[in-house]
Amino acid sequence: MEKTLLAAALLCCFTTAYAADQDGASTLNPVVVTATRTAVTADDALSSVTVITRADIERLQPVSALDLLAGLPGVNVTQSGGIGQVSTLFLRGTNSTHTLVLIDGVRIGSVTAGFASLEQIPVEQIERIEIVRGPRSSLYGADAIGGVIQIFTRHGQASGGIAPSLSMTAGSHGLFGSEAGLSGGDSHAWYNLSLGGEYTSGFPGCRMGAAEAFAGCFVDDTRDNAYRNWNGAANAGYRWDNGTELAFTWLRSKNDVGYAGSPYGGNDAVNEQRVAGARLSFSPLEAWKVTLNAGQSKDLATTYYQGTYYGAYYALAQTGYFNSRRNQFSWQNDIALSSNQLLTLGVDYQQEHLDSSTGYLADNRDDTGTYAQYLGTFGRNEVQLSVRHDHNQQYGSHDTGAASWGYHFDHGLRVYASYGTAFHAPTFNDLYYPPYYGVPSANPDLKPEKSRSAELGVAQQLGPWNWGVSAYQTRIDDLILLDPSRNYVPFNVSKARIRGVEGQLGANLDGWRVQAYLTLQQPKDAGNATADANSGNLLPRRPERMARIDIDRRFGAFGVGATWYAAARSYDDAANVNRLGGYSTLALRASWHFTQDWQVEAKLANAFDRNYETVYYYNQPGRTWYLTLRYSPD
Repeated sequence: MEKTLLAAALLCCFTTAYAADQDGASTLNPVVVTATRTAVTADDALSSVTVITRADIERLQPVSALDLLAGLPGVNVTQSGGIGQVSTLFLRGTNSTHTLVLIDGVRIGSVTAGFASLEQIPVEQIERIEIVRGPRSSLYGADAIGGVIQIFTRHGQASGGIAPSLSMTAGSHGLFGSEAGLSGGDSHAWYNLSLGGEYTSGFPGCRMGAAEAFAGCFVDDTRDNAYRNWNGAANAGYRWDNGTELAFTWLRSKNDVGYAGSPYGGNDAVNEQRVAGARLSFSPLEAWKVTLNAGQSKDLATTYYQGTYYGAYYALAQTGYFNSRRNQFSWQNDIALSSNQLLTLGVDYQQEHLDSSTGYLADNRDDTGTYAQYLGTFGRNEVQLSVRHDHNQQYGSHDTGAASWGYHFDHGLRVYASYGTAFHAPTFNDLYYPPYYGVPSANPDLKPEKSRSAELGVAQQLGPWNWGVSAYQTRIDDLILLDPSRNYVPFNVSKARIRGVEGQLGANLDGWRVQAYLTLQQPKDAGNATADANSGNLLPRRPERMARIDIDRRFGAFGVGATWYAAARSYDDAANVNRLGGYSTLALRASWHFTQDWQVEAKLANAFDRNYETVYYYNQPGRTWYLTLRYSPD
C-alpha cells in the first residue's frame, strides 16, 4: 500500500509538470555557499543541494525548523514528544552525529551528545537554510559524513529605510508566540534586530503503557509537557566601495521544557543556544580574496528530576548540567587562477570545552585543519577537487578528500558524479564519561568513524518545471556501537552500508506551485555476522521510504496550500525488535493579505488526526491548528 501511494503521488506530479507551459517563468537557480565554502549557483555545486528561503518559510507556515526539514530528500527527523522535546536528524541514513550544522558559518552542537539541538532554533529568526547532502569532511573536517546543514539568521535589507516586523501566533495546546523585529540598511550597511518568545502547555510526551513495556520514558506519566522559549537575534554589517566587508551575527535561544519520566511530575530541562560570529573579507589583490571568520557557540543544558537538580544518570538519561563551548577561527584565501578557475586555501582552528556537574576524564580538546579546493570549468565540463588534513589533540591526524565532475547539456540538463571520504570524531561521552558505580561508561581508545561515498546524479531546469534524481552509496567503517552485552560501553566493531535514491520534481503551473520529494534508502548494519548480532538489520529510526508533496496557489490576496508527508515503517533499536509503524500526515494552510503590509495565516496540521510515533513509546501531536497575524511592510 505504501509503495502504491508513493508511486501514484510522484507519477501525478510528474504528469502535471511535464504538461506545463514551456514559456512560463524559469525556476531561479539560487546561489549557495555551503557546498564549496564559496558562492556558486546550485547547478555549479556538483552536489545534491536544497535551499529553503524566507519566502518558503512564510508560505509553508512551519511550527519549528524541524517542520521545514522533514521529508526533504534524504532527511528524516524524529522527536520524543511535542514542541521543544529532544529531536534527532538523520541525513542520507547516517547517524544523527554524522550531520554538521552551522549557524551563519559557526559550528553548533553538544560536545557530549554529538549533535545539534535543532528543536531549539526559533524558526522566526531564520532567513535561509542550505542542505548539502553527501560527504563534506574535505572542507569542514569532522562529522560531515551525511552532509552539512547551514542556517542563516534574518538579514537586514538595503532598503534605504527602517522596516519593522511583527508576528503573533496562537494555536492548539495553549500555544502563543510572538516576534518583533527592526531591520534596514542602505547601499553600504544593513542590520536586523529581533526578539521573540513562545509558550505551549503541551501534551503528555510518553505513551501510556511505557512502564509495563519498560520503554520510552519507562513510567506512565500523564502530565502535559509545557514548553517556553525566549529568543533574540542581531545581524549587522558594512560593505565599503572597494568590496571590503565586515559583518557580525548573534543568536540566543533559551528553552524551559517539561519532559516525561516521573509519575510524580516535576521533570524540567533548561536549555540554551548561544551563537556569535564576526566576518571580515577583503581583497589585497584583484584576484585574491581573504576571509577571516571568528565565532563561538554554546550549548547549555541543565536538567531537573522531580524538581530536584541531579548530577548523575537517571533512567539512562543525563541529568545535571552539561555546558558545551566551541571557539572557532578560520582563514580562507580564494585565488582566481583565471576567469573560470578558482583555488581556495584555508586553515580552521576549533577548541571544544565542556563544563559539567559530572567529572569527565577530559574536558577540552583542540583541532586544526588545513584544506585546499580547486574549482574549474572547461567548456561544458566542471571539476571540483578538495583535500583536507585535520590534527586533533585527542585522536591524532586524519586526511580526507573529494572529487566531483559535472557536464552541462542543452536545455538545462546536467549530470554529475562525485566521490568523497569523511569521518566522525567520537564525542566526550564516548571517550571520557566516568564510570557509573564502578562500571565503565566510556572508551578512550575509540577510533573515528570513517566513510567512503559515491554519488551519480542528473537534474534539469526547463521553463516552469524542474526535476532531479541522484543515486548514492556510503560505507562507514569503525562504526561506534553501544551493546547491552558490554554494559553499553561504546566500541568500534561494525560497518554500515547505505544505498539510496533521491528524486525531486517541481513546477509552477498557472499560479500553482508543486514540489515533490522521494527518498528510497537501505541504511543497513553491514558488520561481520560473527561479531555483530545485528548484521543485516536496518539502522534505528531510519525508514526505507519517505515522500513529501507541497502544493500552493495564490488567488489575488488569498493563498492556499497543503503538504503531504509519508514514511514507511522503521525500528527504534539496532536489533529491529521495536517496530515504528509507517504513517502519513496532511497539513492544510491558507493566508489572506487583507492589506499591503498585513497578513493572516491559518494552518491545520495532521488534518486526519493520525496516531504515529517517530521514537518508540513517545507521542506525536494529533490534529492541531495555528493562527498567525503578520506585519511585514514591502
